[in-house]
Amino acid sequence: MAMVVKVRFKRAGKFYDFDPNGAELHTGMKVITETVRGIEMGECMSGVLEIDDGRINFPLKPIVRVATAEDIETQRRNEQREKEAFAIAEERIAEHKLEMKLVDVEYAFDHSKITFYFTANGRVDFRMLVKNLAAIFKTRIELRQIGVRDEAKMLGGIGPCGRPICCQSFLSELTPVTIKMAKEQNLSLNPTKISGLCDKLMCCLKYEQDHYEATRKRLPRTGKEILTPDGPGIVSAVNALSETVRVRIAVGDTFELRQYSIDDCQKPAAETLQGERQNAEKEKAEKPKRPPKEPREGRQAQKKKPDAQAKETAEAAETAGTQA
Repeated sequence: MAMVVKVRFKRAGKFYDFDPNGAELHTGMKVITETVRGIEMGECMSGVLEIDDGRINFPLKPIVRVATAEDIETQRRNEQREKEAFAIAEERIAEHKLEMKLVDVEYAFDHSKITFYFTANGRVDFRMLVKNLAAIFKTRIELRQIGVRDEAKMLGGIGPCGRPICCQSFLSELTPVTIKMAKEQNLSLNPTKISGLCDKLMCCLKYEQDHYEATRKRLPRTGKEILTPDGPGIVSAVNALSETVRVRIAVGDTFELRQYSIDDCQKPAAETLQGERQNAEKEKAEKPKRPPKEPREGRQAQKKKPDAQAKETAEAAETAGTQA
C-alpha cells in the first residue's frame, strides 16, 4: 500500500498521482509539484489516499510544498504573460507566412520554458519561428502540434445542446467514439447532427452506450419471430431506450403493428414455431386455387388454328373449280 494524492494542472485535466511527502493535504488546496516538465502548480483533487501498489506507476513524484500567497501571485503573473506571448507569437507567425493556427500558450511555473500549442493541416517548418521567439523571450521555446479535439478542449465553447462542451467542463480524458454507437442508438447519421464543435463525433455518444449494449442483448433482432400477449408475430422495430418492441401481428386477413414491452414478450420455442408454420401451410392449402394459365405456345397455336382452317377451305374451293 502507498500513500498518494491526486493532482490536476488544468480545468477538466487528467488526474496524476503524487507522493504527499508527509504533508496534510485536502481537496482544493494549491500545491507546488515536481513533474517531468519541471516545477508546476496544481490543485489537489483528493485528500491523502491509500492505494494498492499494483494500481500505481512508480516512482511517484513528490509534492514540494503547499502553495503560498507568493506562489499564487507568480501563477497569476504567468497567466498574464501568456496572453502577451500569444499576441506576439501570432504576429511572428503572420510575418513568416506559416500555415498554422495558434491555440494556446503555457508558461512553466519557473519560467524555464514556454510551450506554444498550434494546429495545422500538415507538417510545418517553424525553425525560423522558434529562433525568433527564443530571441524575444530569452528562454526555451517548444512548439507542439495538437489535434482538433484538443483544440476544442482548450478553447471551449457551447455545444449543440446549449451547454458548455463536455471536454472542457468535466471530461478529464477523451475517449474514442465511433459511428457504430450512433447506429446502435438509432440516431440520424447526418454529420451535422452528431458532430461537435471539433467536427468529430460528439463525446456524449459514449455516455449511454453501455446501457444500449446491455439492453440490446435482451431485445430480439428485427425480422425474428416472437410471442406476444396477442399471439406470435414478426419483430418490425426495437427501441433500446424504452425497452419496447414493435411487432407485426396477423389479424384475420390483414396485419397490424403493435408495441409491447420486452418483459411481456418471449422467444418462442422450436415446437411452437413449427406448429405455427404448419397451420399457415394448412390454411394456404385450403384456399381455392386459380386455374393454371395455358402455356404461351398453346395460346399461339389456338390463334393460328382459325387461319389454318380458312387456308384449307380456300384450297378446297380452288381444287373444285379446277376440276369443273
